[in-house]
Amino acid sequence: MQAPRPMSLLPRIIFASRWLQLPLYIGLIAAQAVYVFHFWVELVHLLEAAFGSQAALRELVNSIGYKSTAPVTSLNETIIMLVVLALIDVVMISNLLIMVIVGGYETFVSRMNLEGHPDQPEWLSHVNASVLKVKLATAIIGISSIHLLKTFINADNYTDKVLIAQTAIHIVFLLSAIAIAYTDKLMSHSATSADH
Repeated sequence: MQAPRPMSLLPRIIFASRWLQLPLYIGLIAAQAVYVFHFWVELVHLLEAAFGSQAALRELVNSIGYKSTAPVTSLNETIIMLVVLALIDVVMISNLLIMVIVGGYETFVSRMNLEGHPDQPEWLSHVNASVLKVKLATAIIGISSIHLLKTFINADNYTDKVLIAQTAIHIVFLLSAIAIAYTDKLMSHSATSADH
């Protein structure tokens, strides 16, 4: 077997430039830490409000943008639902961040050598740039759905223009994801045909 030829200087520099992405992934890890902190702050406020804390209730009402004609003095089903949806939203964005950090690093920077590791994500074994795009598009649709649901639950506080705009944006995300998945299917089909 012939030994690989050593790379010349310019290709080595170009190939090593992939490590410039490392600070970006570290930055996303820091952003994830901020999301974790935000999640716990909101959860603590929800628990305190459930036990009657008016200060925590005011914080929750402000954070979810809930408005009512009567003063809010206790948790109601709408507030609880909006807070829980906000917490789910944080979890879904955190999942999106993990996909970008782990999948992007593995695809574009360096192998993690996780084969055989008991905690290796199932999707990572067959990840590539195309699969990552489809997974990200699906995650964005999920996040958009949560935002749209939050808006409709709190619809009294939004104008018709905002409701229509958010619905249109969600439909655009949905159509974009379908187009990405269809393109990926066509490309994988043509690659399989070329192999045979």
